Amino acid sequence: MADQFDLLILGSGPGGYVAAIRASQLGMKVAIVERERLGGICLNWGCIPTKALLRTSEIYHYITHADAYGLSVEKPSFDLKKVTERSRKVAGQLNAGVKSLMKKHKVEVVEGQGRLTGPTSLAVTTAQGERQLSGKHLIVATGARARDLPGLAADGMRVWTYRHAMVPPAMPTDLLVIGSGAIGVEFASFYSDMGAKVTIVEMQDRILPVEDEEVSAFMAKALAKQGMTLHTSAKVSDVQPGPDGVMATITGADGKAEARRFSHVIVAIGIVPNTDGIGLEALGVAMDRGHIITDGMARTNVPGLLAIGDVTGPPWLAHKASHEGIVAVEAIAGLHPHAMEVGNIPGCTYSRPQVASVGLTEAKAKAQGHTVKVGKFPFIGNGKAIALGEAEGFVKTVF
Repeated sequence: MADQFDLLILGSGPGGYVAAIRASQLGMKVAIVERERLGGICLNWGCIPTKALLRTSEIYHYITHADAYGLSVEKPSFDLKKVTERSRKVAGQLNAGVKSLMKKHKVEVVEGQGRLTGPTSLAVTTAQGERQLSGKHLIVATGARARDLPGLAADGMRVWTYRHAMVPPAMPTDLLVIGSGAIGVEFASFYSDMGAKVTIVEMQDRILPVEDEEVSAFMAKALAKQGMTLHTSAKVSDVQPGPDGVMATITGADGKAEARRFSHVIVAIGIVPNTDGIGLEALGVAMDRGHIITDGMARTNVPGLLAIGDVTGPPWLAHKASHEGIVAVEAIAGLHPHAMEVGNIPGCTYSRPQVASVGLTEAKAKAQGHTVKVGKFPFIGNGKAIALGEAEGFVKTVF
C-alpha cells in the first residue's frame, strides 16, 4: 500500500526544498525524496562551499597585498586542509539548517533513490527496503551533474570536476581549467589567488560567453593582468593523466597544437541533467537534449507531473530553481502566480573581480530588433570603490 501525500518532490536542492516549504505553508501534506544530502548540489557541493573557498582566497589576496593598505604582514601562508575543512563546515551547517526547516514545516524526508512509477507516484529504494509513495502532484527537482570531457572521466586525483576541486588532495602548481563559464572562472580565480599558475581554455571566442562582450573583454584583461593565460576559440585534446601530472594538447585559434604538462586539470564544460534512469521515458515526458520541457508554471506535458531547476534547462542557477518551485506549488494550489520569466533572472560570477548581470546584453537586444542606448560608468569615478582599493570595472546599462 502506497503512502499518500498531496505533493511528492524528487530532489531536495534549492528548488525542491523551497517548493516543499511553500507547499507546507499552503496546507499540503508533502514528502521529499533525496538520495544524498538535503540541500542538493548548491548547498553541499556548489554555490555555498565555493563561496567559502573564494572568501578565503579573497582574504589571502588582501594579506599578500597588505602594503597597499599601509599594513605589514610577514611570510603569509595557508593550510589547504584547514581551508577545505572550513568550506565543508559551512556546507554542513546549511545542510543541518535545511533539515530543521523540513522538520519545522512537517515535510516528510525520505532518504533513498527515487524512481517514477507513474505521473504522481514513486518507488523509493531506502536502506530499509523499497517504499511506495503516491501523491496528487509530483515535482521532479533532480538537478544536474558535471559533464565529463569526451573520452576522459574525472579521476579525482589529477583530473577534477567541481566536486573534486572543492576538496583538493593537493594544491595545484600549474592548473588547466577547461571551460570559462561561471564555474571555470570562479575556480580559476580561487586557485590563482592561492598561488597556482592558471591556464584557461575556452572553445568560444571569448571567456564568460553568456555575458556582454564588453564584460568578457574586461574580464580577459583583468585575469591576464593577474597572471592567468587565456586561450579562446581553442580546444583541449589528448589529455593523459599520470602519477606526476597531466599532459594535454591545446589547439589554438590559429590551428597550432601544443602539448603541455599541468599538475591538475579542472573540467568545467557544462552540466548534464539528472533525468536518466528515473522513469521519465516510460511516461512519455517531453524532453529536449535531456532537459524536461515545461511551461511557465513548471508543468510538463504529463498531467500532474511538474519539473523545476537544472533539469528544465538554463539558466542553471539556484535562485531560478527556488522561484520555479514557488511558482509550481502556487499553480498547483490555484493561486495564479506570474509565469516564470527567464529573462528577469540575474546571474553572477564570484571571481576577482566579480561579475553580475540581468536582462539582455547589448548584442542580444540589437539582435531582437530593439533600438538601443548604452550608459557606462567606471568604478574609478566612485569614491567608495577607490577607498576600498577596488576601482577596476564598470557598470553598464542597456536600454
